[in-house]
Amino acid sequence: MATTVNIVCKRTVVSTKAIEPGKYLPLSVLDRFMEKNHIRMVYYYQTSGELELGKLTKKLRETLSEMLTHFPIVTGRLLRDDMGHWKIKCNDAGVRTLEAKAKGSVEEWLRNVDREKELELVYWEDMLEKPYYWSTFYVQLTEFEEGGLAIGLSCTHLLADPICATRFMKAWADISLGNKITSPPIFHPLPPQRSQNKKPNNNSNPYMGLISHYKSIIEKPIFVKEAKYTTISMGFSHHMVQACMSMAQFIGSSSPSPSPSPSPTPFDALAGLFWVTLSKIKGIKNGFVDMSICLDVRKILGLDQGFFGNSMLYNKVHLEEHFNLDINENKFPQATRAIRDVVAKIDNDEIMDLIEWLENNDVNSSKMMNVHDLIITSLEDVDPCLAMFQDMFKPIRFSCYIEPVFGEGHVLILPNPLDEGPLGRVVMVTLEEEDAIKLCEDDFILLFSPTILMKCVK
Repeated sequence: MATTVNIVCKRTVVSTKAIEPGKYLPLSVLDRFMEKNHIRMVYYYQTSGELELGKLTKKLRETLSEMLTHFPIVTGRLLRDDMGHWKIKCNDAGVRTLEAKAKGSVEEWLRNVDREKELELVYWEDMLEKPYYWSTFYVQLTEFEEGGLAIGLSCTHLLADPICATRFMKAWADISLGNKITSPPIFHPLPPQRSQNKKPNNNSNPYMGLISHYKSIIEKPIFVKEAKYTTISMGFSHHMVQACMSMAQFIGSSSPSPSPSPSPTPFDALAGLFWVTLSKIKGIKNGFVDMSICLDVRKILGLDQGFFGNSMLYNKVHLEEHFNLDINENKFPQATRAIRDVVAKIDNDEIMDLIEWLENNDVNSSKMMNVHDLIITSLEDVDPCLAMFQDMFKPIRFSCYIEPVFGEGHVLILPNPLDEGPLGRVVMVTLEEEDAIKLCEDDFILLFSPTILMKCVK
């Protein structure tokens, strides 16, 4: 059955309460660094096929308007301040909202979905020449004629990271259920710069790991190769992730290392698995493709749960000199250990040194963070199941994209809402088409029996 998406209408939804005039919200240096990226998410829900089309979207539109009262940064518009930095004018210009219909049922759609089809469910427009008239957030409500709903949310990464975007959806669900928002958004700056005597050991020399990585990105020329990218999505069950963690740990314990090897987390093990596999697919026989990880650092910085802004950082993963890459079976545990070491070493002082370095050097670069390396992003704190709307079950599928993708590709690792165990994960991989096809057929990946949630069209 055809599954063409037809846009029924496009409108602007504003908040139900007026915002005080003259209010502005500044954006942080971490916000400004993500200007050229945007986020696209799709939530899928089962509904009764007997439900009158349009009735559900009307109700969701009304609760969206009520919820937007709590998010003035979302309904505002971009302006430059005297230093040329972005800020938001809270003028309640609203959120662009599209209502659409699709043939068939949501279950039929999900059996045949690919990247191109899925992106029809989440509208996006790039920044206009005059950004003051540009909506920074878009919502698309798509009802399936034979039952089911897809909610697409897209936004500029300049204002929010994926954690913020999912909490925006959670707040909308709270309002739809007639409840108060459990974690109201908080629009405060990142922690302030420390005075010299409050720095550890009064050391004026900053931690250079993160700074060096960001400096290299700023200084490195951008070379975007012409290539067609596609996205595949794989579901790994609780037991298979457990097996992946055990394999990394078991072999890793025999690798030459002066210290004991702690158990890897699900992110460590899956990131290691895909780093090794994609390095092989890309033809690297003795070593690994250049790779950076992206992590949420809210907890490390002590930010409130409702903090609304960018708090995800990128860091390069390097192999230690003692790693032996001549033994092929050691590559997986060694890759996993290298990832775990980078994750463990990021602390508050190193992050604050990076923030202060970016601010003191007035970095207003907005360079692409994903032009050169393979990027592996941890979305462990993204919980799509929290977006449970009235008269509907929790989402039956969730997808997330951080666009555009260049370089060696992008791997997103996030919880699996369909799995019964806590270790279940979904891995969304955006690669050049040729590499994506090889990934789906790779024996090492197939060893962990992934469920193909989104296929690669050959």
